[in-house]
Amino acid sequence: MSTVPPSARPAGRLPRRLLQLYAGLALYGASSALLVRAGLGLGPWDVFHQGLAEHTGWSIGTVSVAVGALVLLLWWPLRQRPGLGTVSNVFAVGLSMDAALAVVPDVRGTLAQAGVLAAGVVLNGAATGLYIAAAFGPGPRDGLMTGLHRLTGRSLRLVRTGIELMVLTAGFLLGGSVGPGTLVYALAIGPLAQFFLRVFAVPGAGGRGQSSSSRATSSTARPSPAGPAAGPSGTPATPARAR
Repeated sequence: MSTVPPSARPAGRLPRRLLQLYAGLALYGASSALLVRAGLGLGPWDVFHQGLAEHTGWSIGTVSVAVGALVLLLWWPLRQRPGLGTVSNVFAVGLSMDAALAVVPDVRGTLAQAGVLAAGVVLNGAATGLYIAAAFGPGPRDGLMTGLHRLTGRSLRLVRTGIELMVLTAGFLLGGSVGPGTLVYALAIGPLAQFFLRVFAVPGAGGRGQSSSSRATSSTARPSPAGPAAGPSGTPATPARAR
């Protein structure tokens, strides 16, 4: 959650920040839907969501909302403070993902799948830049990462890698989609998010709050989203996802 005092953020920039927040969350869900339709593998958390969806009969977006809410509950013992972006993230990404899946058909053919995968990864990076640059707080999964980082004293890279390997393994065992797209996502999302963070930076909305958000969303650089997030200092410099 940003620590920049209200006086440091011109009031005229609040509408832009809100627009960026919700546009980024909506685009994040839609881009995740493209990765599902590409059928070449998902990012670690979505592999987990998809695996759970296979066993619960729920949509992947509904599972994403439920997992985000449960992860947010873990913030309490970790003494993490949610922001508007945190709460919005829990609901908006999953709802947007389901809405996009309802209108985007499955893709057939290797070239078409590769094109949809590339589009999904690039749009996911843009969504991450939009959402994080708005500086309204980390997503629930990234807040879990930064909270465990502070609690254990382990590096953010180590904590993030550990969390994502666990959810990736669990998702794979549950039947989630792991493939070349998973590797492409892991390698590309950090640099893309870092680029789009610069593109969508909001003057006056950053300060310490945005800089910590950027640092805390490391790739593995984050093996990736990425996670977005605003966390403690000492985080790696390469941002990744916004979940």
